[in-house]
Amino acid sequence: MEFNSLSKAYNMTGWRIGMAVGAEKIIQAMCRCKENTTSGIFNAIQLASIKAMDDGDGEIDKMLAIYRRRRDTVLRAFAALGVPVRPGDGTFYLWIPVPHGRTSLDCAERLLDDAGVLVTPGTAYGQYGEGYIRLSLTVPDDRLEQALERIRSLAGRFGSEYFQGAEDTFRSTCLAL
Repeated sequence: MEFNSLSKAYNMTGWRIGMAVGAEKIIQAMCRCKENTTSGIFNAIQLASIKAMDDGDGEIDKMLAIYRRRRDTVLRAFAALGVPVRPGDGTFYLWIPVPHGRTSLDCAERLLDDAGVLVTPGTAYGQYGEGYIRLSLTVPDDRLEQALERIRSLAGRFGSEYFQGAEDTFRSTCLAL
């Protein structure tokens, strides 16, 4: 049995559409269960999904190039601040280590309050997210660059000590998130 979603590959996050492939008996049983527990997916979403799978594969490489460019931009910006970031494979998020002695919530609040940049504290994803903030690469390039400029400005206002210790956090709590 294999399950898959169109969320990431076809930029259909939030549409809640996917598929299952497997032995006919199992798929039939799953369909009987599903038809009695949910109301189904809106037809327009089903038709858009079919179109995406039939004709959308050529767009995937373009989309991956955009995310790769954005990822590299963020990696360079944080490297210039002395914050090493290990990019994950196959994701459009980056987990940024927070400075030693700060919590992920404290760091996220500081970025929001002092720089006007919204990131997600790692603890929103469970206890193993502590020590990191999650930054999304799904925003347009100009918006991402604006956020990075605000972060650079914050580091400039508070000095490099704002991010001091992030490298130690990175080394001591590297997680496969």
